[in-house]
Amino acid sequence: MRSVLYGATVFDGTGAAPFAADIVVDGATGLITALASAGTGDGDLAFDLAGITVLPGLIDTHVHSVLSGADTLARLDEPFSYQFYAAGWNLERTLDRGITTVRDAGGADLGVRQAVADGLISGPDLRIAVTMLSQTGGHADGWLVTGGCLPLFAAHPGRPEPVVDGPEDMRRRVRELVRAGADVIKVCASGGVLSPRDDPRHPQFSAEELTMCVTEAAAAGLSVMAHAQGAAGIKNALRAGVRSIEHGVFLDNECIELLLEKRAWLVPTLLVATSLVEAIDAGARLPAAVAEKARAVRDVHLRSVERAVAAGVRIAMGTDSGVVAHGDNLRELTLMRGVGLTPQQTLYAATASAADLLGLAADRGEISEGRRADLTLITGDPYDFDGYAERITGVMKAGKWVRGGVPVGGAVDGLP
Repeated sequence: MRSVLYGATVFDGTGAAPFAADIVVDGATGLITALASAGTGDGDLAFDLAGITVLPGLIDTHVHSVLSGADTLARLDEPFSYQFYAAGWNLERTLDRGITTVRDAGGADLGVRQAVADGLISGPDLRIAVTMLSQTGGHADGWLVTGGCLPLFAAHPGRPEPVVDGPEDMRRRVRELVRAGADVIKVCASGGVLSPRDDPRHPQFSAEELTMCVTEAAAAGLSVMAHAQGAAGIKNALRAGVRSIEHGVFLDNECIELLLEKRAWLVPTLLVATSLVEAIDAGARLPAAVAEKARAVRDVHLRSVERAVAAGVRIAMGTDSGVVAHGDNLRELTLMRGVGLTPQQTLYAATASAADLLGLAADRGEISEGRRADLTLITGDPYDFDGYAERITGVMKAGKWVRGGVPVGGAVDGLP
């Protein structure tokens, strides 16, 4: 059955200005079969989208779907399996915001990805890192001075241990992640904010360890994303060949030059420091060192990304949701606009650029014939990012309505 979405204003994901068009979707294949001149589209079901802007399904390239906040003590009270039930709610909330694809940067295992693919839970398509790799004493090492350990993601049969030391240990762990179903390898090339006993400015892992990570990932056809906040760690990761730098808090000119030279992406996650400070002010129970770092990095992060944007670095939207509240993802758009991206560039970063980063550019990220019908419908000015989530009126994933979707003439079986 073919559906025609007529009367819409279309932002096609290329960065071009919106235009009027009819979108024809084949429900059987889940593909866009035509992008017709306004008023000429033909289908079995008609949907009147007058006054609506249609965007490609949005893409968040940095989430943690099994995390539900940064409160350390709350995690101590959470039964092990609770995270997987919470992931179902978190992912459904994310999809409801018009985000139809996410890259999980650590936590979600193959079971979570398969549950979404099989329709057991509702959510965006998942690309998973499974575990984020860290050196001893690094960002993902949960060792505590008490002698205990509180890892961000507890190991289990589908989630290999995060801590590795030395090139050969790195080789084995990357192979274990490939075996566990990872779509991307995540490595911590610097300290971070949420890890109380390291400094986000300090590099982690040697050049040899990072090169081994990239080499082993490439042998399996996978790319590497690097948590990297300090300049030295960013440079080490880029020289090793990572595909994206996550956060990029302390970028210097050489970092920006390397990002351009390597044609790597920067995933700024601007929302995370802001949200952490908000959570701390609201009473979240976090170590004092974490609170201090969150306040210290917020402004320098914005200035760093602003310089990268001005230089023309490739940007993809990522939010660090899980640390950030799930469902707040689209607040990132306002912050991206604030560091110098034009409105068109901001939406491009959340659509076609993000799809390209994930290796999905041929399938999604744009509204064009032959691409998957992942669509987000929004009222009002598509370039006004304040209150964006509240203005989303419909979401289609792979040609099926997951929010909204009442055709002209009333409801149809199988549609909400």
